[in-house]
Amino acid sequence: MRVYPAIDLMSGKAVRLYKGKKESVKVYGDPVEIAKDFAKLVDKIHIVDLDGAFEGKPNNLDVMRRIIEETGLKIQVGGGFRDYESIVKAYSIGVENVIIGTKAFDLEFLEKVTQDFEGITVSLDARGGRIAVKGWEEESSITVEEAYEMLKKYINRFIYTAIERDGTLMGIEKINRFWDGEEVIYAGGVSSVSDVLKLREIGFSGAIVGKALYEGKVTLEELLNVLGD
Repeated sequence: MRVYPAIDLMSGKAVRLYKGKKESVKVYGDPVEIAKDFAKLVDKIHIVDLDGAFEGKPNNLDVMRRIIEETGLKIQVGGGFRDYESIVKAYSIGVENVIIGTKAFDLEFLEKVTQDFEGITVSLDARGGRIAVKGWEEESSITVEEAYEMLKKYINRFIYTAIERDGTLMGIEKINRFWDGEEVIYAGGVSSVSDVLKLREIGFSGAIVGKALYEGKVTLEELLNVLGD
């Protein structure tokens, strides 16, 4: 199991939101400097382009390019990847995985991008067991399980995001395994060593950790040590 430290980007700065709400933003500083610290311990991080998520088109690719060039980190990134050109741009700067959410349910689009690019990842962003789209501002009638069944023929790498836990430090959401052999990474509320151990026990292949690191609730060293990394 892997730990992915997270950097959420807004207007070029590293920030965190509370439950994904853009009016509840807290700024943490220069994302490149934060990435340099992460690079001392891991080789891959998770980035969310929040401007992209809310506006429908990624807006912080220059920051991501700097992170890649100045740290050597691998990056998985989501937020506003709703057209083919945006995905091309992300891969052209060296991103390893582009994460799509809203646009994943356009199956014709999903089939094309998974054929054309390696590492496409789908984020199943859930509130109350149902998928939320367009920067988490709209809730659909599709359940997580239904979404997974619909998409698994195209994709083998998913992120499950518990929106109501994101940025809360409340600990992980109670969840039962709904997938088969695919790679599924958990995000939302991870704030302790015990959270990560529970996720490993459920069968998640990774955990995304953000605010808990910034607020000093747990250190990256502690999480890596308990996982034997």
